[in-house]
Amino acid sequence: MPELSLRDLNRTLLLRQHLLERVSMPVADLIRHVIAVQAQEPNWPYIGMWARLNDFRHEDLAAVLEDRTVMRATTIRRTVHLTTADDYRWLFPTVRPDPTATLGTAYFCDVMPGLDLDEFASAGRELLVGKTLPRRELGRALAERFPNRDSGKLMHLLGILHPLAHDAAAGAWGGWRGRYVSVSLAEEWIGAPLAERPQPETMVLRYLAAFGPASVADVQAWSGTTRLAEVLARLRPQLRVFRDDTGRELFDLPDAPLADSNTPAPVRFLPAFDNALQGHRDRSRVISAEDRARIAKVASGGVPMYLVDGFVHGKWALEGETIRVTPWHPLSAAEEAAVQAEAERMFPILAPGVDGKIVID
Repeated sequence: MPELSLRDLNRTLLLRQHLLERVSMPVADLIRHVIAVQAQEPNWPYIGMWARLNDFRHEDLAAVLEDRTVMRATTIRRTVHLTTADDYRWLFPTVRPDPTATLGTAYFCDVMPGLDLDEFASAGRELLVGKTLPRRELGRALAERFPNRDSGKLMHLLGILHPLAHDAAAGAWGGWRGRYVSVSLAEEWIGAPLAERPQPETMVLRYLAAFGPASVADVQAWSGTTRLAEVLARLRPQLRVFRDDTGRELFDLPDAPLADSNTPAPVRFLPAFDNALQGHRDRSRVISAEDRARIAKVASGGVPMYLVDGFVHGKWALEGETIRVTPWHPLSAAEEAAVQAEAERMFPILAPGVDGKIVID
């Protein structure tokens, strides 16, 4: 069983995530390749697209949201992501958690007593059929029908019972957030039904194309699902199997490219929760345990970071008209110049028309 070094895995991840070299491809094709792009904060996907695509413009992503090729909705790990509409149809049923387990949590303890779920689900669907409504308005309407319950929690509950698509404005650069998001029934928004059954084999194979080689635990951590060992056992005859330098078993597609560990890796600025940073349980292929610990208690790790020689080297932030770069490790003169140059290239996407400055602490 071939062994892959940490640098082998690092360069292969960057290759498959299009972070070794920017590519020219439609935005929707890139999103399809990486399956799902975290979009809790509307602006982050734009930075992730810029880091991977040649000549990316804000309008490129806005256009595919407007024409519904790409949609914004809750999918993997019960968080908001961008996916293509076609992928959402099979992905949501595959990663959807058991509603009964979710509804039994403490969060809903003051909502559930005396609530008929079938009646509630029917009422929510009735309110949304043929419409796109702001979540705040929909929550108020639900609270009128089911009084003495928090409208925000009722809205959250409806999203568990019915897959909901966000309006395109929610995914616009600087777009609406939180209560200002408007939602539709996902099947109406797409104009096609969702898959009747989960498709874990499809998910695993697609994941490996963009994130492999990877372990069972990696796929489960990325998708927020469990019991994938049996899925990979069924797929094993058609997969390549490797080991990392700790002896862990890694699976991959037979024809997926592996990068040479000596391949140069350019400086890249990534948004918080970028795919390359969130794609594995063992993230040592891109961020050390020491550096991961630095941000573990900060917004659940939601910190924009930058890469030097393929690995996380520090964090960055936009502060007014200044990009502030905070290295966690020493920078050579050449590395500092490369960080400065890449930050300058990022300014037009972060703050169009602003003549800002770069500060490296």
